[in-house]
Amino acid sequence: MGTNDVFVSVNTIMEHYNLKNLTPDVDLESHHVTVPDVNRPALPLAGYITHFDSERVQIIGYVEERFMAHLTEDEKKERFEQIMSKKIPCMIYCRDIHPDPLMLDAATRHNVPILSTSYATSDFTSEIIRWLKVELAPSMTIHGVLVDVYGEGVLIMGESGIGKSEAALELVKRGHRLVSDDVVEIKKVSDETLVGTAPEMTRHFIELRGIGIINVKTLFGVQSVRETQNIDIVIKLEEWSKEKEYDRLGLKDEYTEFLGNKVVCYGIPIRPGRNLAIIVESAAVNHRQKKMGYNAAEELYNRVSANLQN
Repeated sequence: MGTNDVFVSVNTIMEHYNLKNLTPDVDLESHHVTVPDVNRPALPLAGYITHFDSERVQIIGYVEERFMAHLTEDEKKERFEQIMSKKIPCMIYCRDIHPDPLMLDAATRHNVPILSTSYATSDFTSEIIRWLKVELAPSMTIHGVLVDVYGEGVLIMGESGIGKSEAALELVKRGHRLVSDDVVEIKKVSDETLVGTAPEMTRHFIELRGIGIINVKTLFGVQSVRETQNIDIVIKLEEWSKEKEYDRLGLKDEYTEFLGNKVVCYGIPIRPGRNLAIIVESAAVNHRQKKMGYNAAEELYNRVSANLQN
């Protein structure tokens, strides 16, 4: 369903927000939401049904409820029938408003769920849009390790056995937090934001060759892990090669792309004696400084240029 066949069942929405089910005879699992936007059906309730976003979750608040209270019984029957016949995924009443019995009757006949919440309408609308954007975001799975380092999401990539998990473990020992080892699920929440998480099966586990599987949460405590993290930079580990020229100044950022979003990417050559954890920490802090407007490479370049002119 949808472009990427991504959907959220109405039952999942109900459980996530602890909503009341006002249509118990309707099967919630068979109803799916495929778009993150919601709709407040003011115009359809007024009789204009030509351009109706029927694929969206329909939200009813105090304004819609007061308008419906002034409709005649015949008008209610006609307009409730029109809306429910469009096979909307569900309708949610906010502020603990109880639906008109005619609305419940039309919903039951057309097999449309009606749910209720005590949330204020505007608060619930903004919250469910935010949540649906994450749940319905385009996604992909990659091989790598995701760690929260000083608040920056660092995705460590590289060939199998190059030391990604060992670097992650050292970072955890230094007070940083593991998000995922080996497999990272990436979601495109917006054109600017990628969010990474771990598959449920492998969450909090790290594989160390020669030792086996360890549970980071159990060994180091709940402060050593987190469920999700924005991906801010990518570090690609690779074997050191004498023939390859490596960037030594960092004046120009390199990028890699996931789901159409560009992320700053650093290629780190690996050789004996290099402390990967300290390198990753430095990369994270340096990236944060750049976001705050300070670029060490540019400052050095300007100093050298000024010195040559004197």
